[in-house]
Amino acid sequence: MNSTHWDIYKKGFKAFLQLEKSLSVHSVEAYLRDLDKFAQYVYDEVGAIGPVEVTLKHLQSFIQTIGKLEMAPSSQARVISGIKSFFKYCLLEQIITVNPTTLLPTPKIQRKLPDVLSFEEIEQLINTIDLSKPEGGRNKAILEVMYSSGLRVTEAINLKISSLYLDVGFIRVIGKGDKERLVPIGSDAIKYIKLYKETIRVHQTPAKDCEDILFLNNRGKALSRVMIFYIIKDLIQKTGIQKTISPHSFRHSFATHLVEGGADLRAVQEMLGHESITTTEIYTHINREYLRDTLDRFHPAFKKV
Repeated sequence: MNSTHWDIYKKGFKAFLQLEKSLSVHSVEAYLRDLDKFAQYVYDEVGAIGPVEVTLKHLQSFIQTIGKLEMAPSSQARVISGIKSFFKYCLLEQIITVNPTTLLPTPKIQRKLPDVLSFEEIEQLINTIDLSKPEGGRNKAILEVMYSSGLRVTEAINLKISSLYLDVGFIRVIGKGDKERLVPIGSDAIKYIKLYKETIRVHQTPAKDCEDILFLNNRGKALSRVMIFYIIKDLIQKTGIQKTISPHSFRHSFATHLVEGGADLRAVQEMLGHESITTTEIYTHINREYLRDTLDRFHPAFKKV
């Protein structure tokens, strides 16, 4: 690659993303890869110029180029977001005096959400778990917690025993960017956590550094994200539910059911640990679709002849 003269800027940008933005390792790597693509494009098209010489025209032609690569709108939006962050960093560090991305539009993307499970379907899935096996009690507790508190998969598998305040009905969750939040937890989830802890986990020897992890695999280690995916996939097959379901579906269902029930959006935002209310607002779109569907099905003026 011949755009290595950008490496000095990349190092600073990486530190900025990690320290100032508190982004995950995965997100930081994605942003740096996107910056590499842009730096390479600039070198190929214009030559060895730095961020100071980059103009809006360079950025626009780069975006046109990635648009021709049949890249998904969400991926294009991420690339643009990464490049905008880079030039914001350059401005803060006084590497540049004018931000060339100011007038750069971000493509509007339709947020694609996985199918939402109804409350009855969630109960059906959870009731399909085979409780005669030790992992059954664990899996039931995990899914109850994920639906009851709207946890991300990573938050569920990293849940610590020292973060459980079951006597007052709360759990402490470490979310994205190591941000902590206290989340209420339902009575069923509390019941199955206690059952799991007292009848299954107590007979396990946790691996080193996993002593405080609540949910353990049969080797005494924390579960992987993939394991949760397989658990849910297996239950979907057994119940025969015809929906595209992922572990995230439990979190989406949690939020959707709250919004459908009339919950305050700020409260939902707080429980989900969303930094921005706009992320939470996607659930109002689902809610509108739900309302429309309800009218289509039950209102005489909307019923199809």
